[in-house]
Amino acid sequence: MNSVLSLVFWLLSIAAFLLSVWALVHAIRIPSRAFQAAGKQTKQLWLIILGFATLFTFAAAVNYLGMGMGLPNIFTIAAVIAAGIYLADVKPAVTEYRGGGNAGPYGPW
Repeated sequence: MNSVLSLVFWLLSIAAFLLSVWALVHAIRIPSRAFQAAGKQTKQLWLIILGFATLFTFAAAVNYLGMGMGLPNIFTIAAVIAAGIYLADVKPAVTEYRGGGNAGPYGPW
C-alpha cells in the first residue's frame, strides 16, 4: 500500500513540474509589453516566481534534499498555486496582447 501511495505522489510531483515548466516557457515567450498592456505584474517578477516554482516542483519530483516522494511540502504546494494563477489569470490576459502572426477572420492561423 505504501508503494502505491508513493507512486501516486511521485506522479503528482511530475504533473506539478510539467505545469510549472509550461507556465515558465509561456512567460518567457511573451514580450514584456504584453504584461504592461494587460495590467499584470511585470514579466521579470513572473519569471522569478515561475522559476522558483519550477525549481521547487523539480526538486519534489526527483526527491532532492528530502522533498517529494511523500506528502508534498509547503513550497511545492505554493509553486503549484503560483503556476496555476499564472496559467488561469495572466496567460489569457497577456496572450491577447502578444501580437505578431497572421490574423484571419476567425482568429490567428
